[in-house]
Formats: sequence, C-alpha cells, structure tokens
Amino acid sequence: MLQKNDLVSVIIPVYNCERYLSEAIESALAQTYRPIEVIVLDDGSTDGSGDVAKRFVPPVRYYFQPNAGLGAARNKGISLAQGSVFAFLDSDDVWLEGKLTRQMAVLDDNPEVDMVFGYARQFNSPELDQQSKTKIRPSDEVLPGYFAGTMLIKRDAFYRVGLFETDWRVGEFVDWYLKAMEQGLKSFLLPEVVMKRRIHANNMGIRERKHQTDYVRILKAALDRRREKSTT
Repeated sequence: MLQKNDLVSVIIPVYNCERYLSEAIESALAQTYRPIEVIVLDDGSTDGSGDVAKRFVPPVRYYFQPNAGLGAARNKGISLAQGSVFAFLDSDDVWLEGKLTRQMAVLDDNPEVDMVFGYARQFNSPELDQQSKTKIRPSDEVLPGYFAGTMLIKRDAFYRVGLFETDWRVGEFVDWYLKAMEQGLKSFLLPEVVMKRRIHANNMGIRERKHQTDYVRILKAALDRRREKSTT
C-alpha cells in the first residue's frame, strides 16, 4: 500500500544528448510531487552530456558506465534507485510539472493499479530547419503514451516483470510492456497530457533505423511465449 510521502525514483538515461538533457532534468526537478530522487545514468557519452548532468549535482545523482545501450542504462539506474515507485524520462523529452502528482494520486486511490500512463504531445525541436520540420513533422494529435516516459510504476510490480532486455537496439520497452501484460499487471491511462515528446534529427528511431527489425523479433518472441504457455 503506497503512502502519500513515498519516494519516487526518476531514472534518466543519456547517451550523447547534451543539447536537450538540461531541459529533461529541469522538468523532473520541477515536479510538484515530493519526495523524488533524480538519477542520471550516462551510457558512455562522448559529448558534454556528463558536464551538463553534473551541473545539477546535488540534488541529481550522476553515474557513468561504458556504452551498453538504453536497456542496460535503465537497468543500472534501477539498481541504484531507492524509491518505492519508479519513473523513466528520456534525455530529450520533457515532463509537465504535475505529472507525478496526478499519477501518484491514481496509485494512492486505486491500490489494485500497478502502473499509470498518460498522454504525450509530440513537438518539433526548435533548432530544426524548415526542411527538416516538414520532413519529420509530428502528428498534431496527442498520443496515448504507452511508453517508458509516461509510465509511473510501483517498484514491486516492476520486479514482477523483471529488468529490461539488453539485446535489443530498439524496442526494449515494447518487449517489457508485453511481458507486463502477460504477467497481468493492471494499468491506468490518465486522460491528460503528462509529457512532451521531442522530435529531432537524432531520435533513436532515426539513429537506429537499421535495427527496426528488432520489433518483429520482439513480437515473435511474445507469440512464442504465448504458444508455449498454452501447451503447458
């Protein structure tokens, strides 16, 4: 049973994202909910991401590891987290300041709920030139955010599913979420925008385009688990 003063651990993995990292950290520190801890896990950045993060220490906790991928970075952050509730924020996205307060209220009022999501609004990063904005123009509609950046989850519920897989270059959260559904975790979608999702020239989906087949492999693995379960 959650208490109203439970610590929320905010985990921000970063890899070569010095341009946007400060906005992400500031949006986490600006949350109206308290208490929180903010952990920045630097996944082997070769730019100035570490210097940006260190400007916020304390209260931010900063750690560096050799590059191992997004799943491994999140897992390391989880191993360092002290809170009874976990939240994840990508280093190029921004939370609205009431995100954690509204989501914690859902968990407080609904003990059967394991994790809370919310809606996201995509936006073009201001530095993009007009040609790029036209080429990668995001949808004007808000999106139901079933991804890591909008999720708030109880610590024990997260561990019932397990850590993020580290073999995928993309789609590690899709893989984790499918397993969460298989485990029967109960989720709630807050009908409000809780996050702004930045669209820029170096989004992971663009940077790791050659690894998009990981999504097919993830779905196949989920189907294989379902078939195996149905035959046992």
